[in-house]
Amino acid sequence: MDLRIAIKKCALFAGVTDADLDHLCRIGKMREPSRGDLLFSEGEEAEGFYIVAAGKVKVYKLSPDGKERILHIVHPGGTFAEAAIFGNGMYPAYAQPLEASRLVFFPKKEFLSLLHERSQMAINMIAGLSRFLRQFTTQIEELTFKDVPARLARYLLDLAGDEADRVELPISKSQLASNLGTVSETLSRTFRKLADEEIIEVRGKVIDFIDRDRLEDLSFSFKE
Repeated sequence: MDLRIAIKKCALFAGVTDADLDHLCRIGKMREPSRGDLLFSEGEEAEGFYIVAAGKVKVYKLSPDGKERILHIVHPGGTFAEAAIFGNGMYPAYAQPLEASRLVFFPKKEFLSLLHERSQMAINMIAGLSRFLRQFTTQIEELTFKDVPARLARYLLDLAGDEADRVELPISKSQLASNLGTVSETLSRTFRKLADEEIIEVRGKVIDFIDRDRLEDLSFSFKE
């Protein structure tokens, strides 16, 4: 995938003009980190932000005792660290590819200069940051008010979309546990419970929905 196609497929830049794309291509840099390469650490000065062109990147925090908490997994077309180029200019978390990936990197100084010149891109940027704010608000609400089965049900349904009754987990179950704010043992018990209740069938990373209606009811349930 070349630089122009990768940028054009990014939701953050949906609707930009060909002239905007020309400017973005001039400042964007294609990078190909390996699995596990540390892209940046929490508290580092932000040098820029990224688009995922291919592969997957995890953005995560570490507790004082070194326990990892995945905030989100960024898939192709997604962006990360864009908020860090504003405000105090520090990266608020860590980022690592989960597999060999292709990323487009936008240096902070050049990108901010471009926003001053191209107002429509600035408007698109605000819309993109607003989406992330909504995602984090939803994540906080689910961690606060929903138990692990409800969070897992919501994750599986979002992964499947409106029609599919089968999904393949794009990350390991240990990474999924972290993403859902739990531990691997609890997640494994939850998968077994849903399988025993004939709501889903689990075959490795492949999950079949046996009773989608019950799965949807579960996704809307709250802690008692």
